[in-house]
Amino acid sequence: MIKFNEQTKIFHLQTPNSSYQILISHKGHISHVYYGTKIGADDLSYLTRQMEYGFSSQEIFREKLSLLDFLPMEYPTDGIGDFRESALAISDATNHNGVELIYKNHKIIEGTVQIPGIPCVFAEKSKSKTLVITTEDAVLNVEVDLYYSVFDDCDAIVRWAKIKNNSNQTIFVNKALSAAFDMDDNNFDMITLHGSWARERHLDRRPIHMGKQGVVSKRGETSHQEHPFLAILDKTATENAGNVYGVNFIYSGNFVAEVQKNQFDSLRVTMGINPENFRWKLNAGDAFETPQAVLVFSDKGLNGMSHAFHDLYREHLIRSPFKAKPRPILINNWEATYFNFNTEKLLEIARQSKKDGIEMLVMDDGWFGKRNNDDCSLGDWVVNEEKINGGLKNLVEQVNKIGLKFGIWFEPEMISPDSDVFRSHPDWAIQIPGREPGMSRQQLVLDIVNPEARNFAYESVAKILKSANIEYVKWDMNRQLSDIGTPSLPADQLGEYFHRYVLAVYEMQERLITDFPNLLLENCSGGGARFDPGMLYYSPQIWCSDDTDAIERLSIQEGTALMYPLSSMGSHVSVCPNHAVGRVTPFKTRGYVALSGTFGYELDITKLSDEEHSQVQRQVQLYKEYSDIVRNGDYYRIASYSQNNQFDCWASISKDKKQALITFVQVLNHPNYKSIFVKIPGLAQDKKYKVTYVDEDQTQNPPVILQGSTLQNAGIKIARPWGDFGSILIYIEILNSEFRIQNS
Repeated sequence: MIKFNEQTKIFHLQTPNSSYQILISHKGHISHVYYGTKIGADDLSYLTRQMEYGFSSQEIFREKLSLLDFLPMEYPTDGIGDFRESALAISDATNHNGVELIYKNHKIIEGTVQIPGIPCVFAEKSKSKTLVITTEDAVLNVEVDLYYSVFDDCDAIVRWAKIKNNSNQTIFVNKALSAAFDMDDNNFDMITLHGSWARERHLDRRPIHMGKQGVVSKRGETSHQEHPFLAILDKTATENAGNVYGVNFIYSGNFVAEVQKNQFDSLRVTMGINPENFRWKLNAGDAFETPQAVLVFSDKGLNGMSHAFHDLYREHLIRSPFKAKPRPILINNWEATYFNFNTEKLLEIARQSKKDGIEMLVMDDGWFGKRNNDDCSLGDWVVNEEKINGGLKNLVEQVNKIGLKFGIWFEPEMISPDSDVFRSHPDWAIQIPGREPGMSRQQLVLDIVNPEARNFAYESVAKILKSANIEYVKWDMNRQLSDIGTPSLPADQLGEYFHRYVLAVYEMQERLITDFPNLLLENCSGGGARFDPGMLYYSPQIWCSDDTDAIERLSIQEGTALMYPLSSMGSHVSVCPNHAVGRVTPFKTRGYVALSGTFGYELDITKLSDEEHSQVQRQVQLYKEYSDIVRNGDYYRIASYSQNNQFDCWASISKDKKQALITFVQVLNHPNYKSIFVKIPGLAQDKKYKVTYVDEDQTQNPPVILQGSTLQNAGIKIARPWGDFGSILIYIEILNSEFRIQNS
């Protein structure tokens, strides 16, 4: 719901459980009033404290500079007296900096608004509304539209901005963030996500201090190292209680997400494209639209925040026809063979996989050009028939005859110096003239901002996909962008390169899913360096991390699931000792952790023992039994190994609260120690449930019947498994209606 009060000049936005208020101030600036638990559409303009700013004397709004340095703002600008972090900075034709946005008009639109070439949320007109506040700077003759979309079915507000140059001169946009808002600091903590290759998205919770703090990327991608997300939360907030504000960015490139605490103990939250190395030339009559930022408020702790993000992305961002379907259980040959494979080896893997119930074979890196290691051939997307004897079509037909689907790996954005395409087009690699470009994994980045290079890369991929019955693509990207130089842009537009690169990726992937509408696309970037909402717009799942160790995955998947539904997380069972960390964990635990994702295998299945084959078959059965709950249910974090150093536990609970799947992983055992009581939130309080310990000895762990309120407040008993890295899977189902307990 969106309403505007003409008398108070307040916009009131409501989601099912939150409210957001915006004020047109006395001077015409767009001021932030309130964001939090759902309230009535009252006049809360007093929350802006407009009469309290310094040097005001008794004369209302005497000092503009003091007002702008104090007033809580919706889209703060640079150069005019608001000395806090800005969302917009513009240089005019005389190279002066300064922009001041004053209210002009507004409109309320049924439904959502799409931004050409950029991933956007969507919804039926009857289920969403969009507020557009048009502001203007009369000196620059620039208009800025501020967009706010709300939804009937989830607690999210989606924001972005459109900057229009209505003058007859060229201007330069030096900074254009997607969202900003101000609030009092109530002794909040903040959460951000950090990591590196093979240890992505680890939670970092810390107090907010004076000055600026947050996360950024200038790597050309969202990155392994930091993530376009932050949360502000009560000091006492837990998984299921307390106020939490979450902000996420629907974008796949350089970003900045910051909180600034200022002289008045107020906070300014900002999210958008990283302004470092960004400068957009805006000619007369042109416009620039920022990507979308997602704001979520929950007064039910971190789990409430996660549910809002998950619901938005499942229902209003992911478009793939696979989003509501069980994904094929796949086996990828990378950790099984690396570059050392041929047709017969792949068929050997396929035959055994079929026996164990696996449904798809994915051929990873090494099938093209002269690719026997990672030193060459990226860009030469031609089948190596010395490896793939008889050609790709023959291989795919044989795999299909065995009874498996077939998928393939590409890295379309990269180019090897040792490749035929580079020898023919050395100018197609991103590089600064006269400077030796930095290498990473012996590869350079293809200049896909150049339309000729971009079209060549796409058509090379499309030609392969048309040559055989390929039903899945893993799209990889194994290095960051550096040495930015291209002949495809003039010197005064090089500051546009990073954003144009991301737009080029989006264009290629849009073509891919349009030309091949039944294709299952999984994005990847050296593991999880591009796990972001922008990629979910094109692929319903993303490879979560190259680290498949079950214990490492506890922290990786916990951080990822803060915003992203479990159905989007590529998660596989691999061999031990694990190839990333050398750890040995039980096969059962590896399977249970991978079940909370898209599920598959990353190993040489022909080398497993009979017992391990039996476990693969059991895991396949479990996935088929419980994937609906995991894919479509509400995710609850129950306990975090990263916090207690003992065990991890989480739940997936169906939307109707009739079923739940609980995963418990004991990381380290302790001698002579007590059992654990695990409390299960999210079930119907007044109904009875049957609790079954899956795959456990039923004489030692028989099913029990407990009321939902008992499960939440007293919990269930879990005896510590023997040894380190043990795990237990628990299935909970509601009993028939005759077991309903009447409320007293």
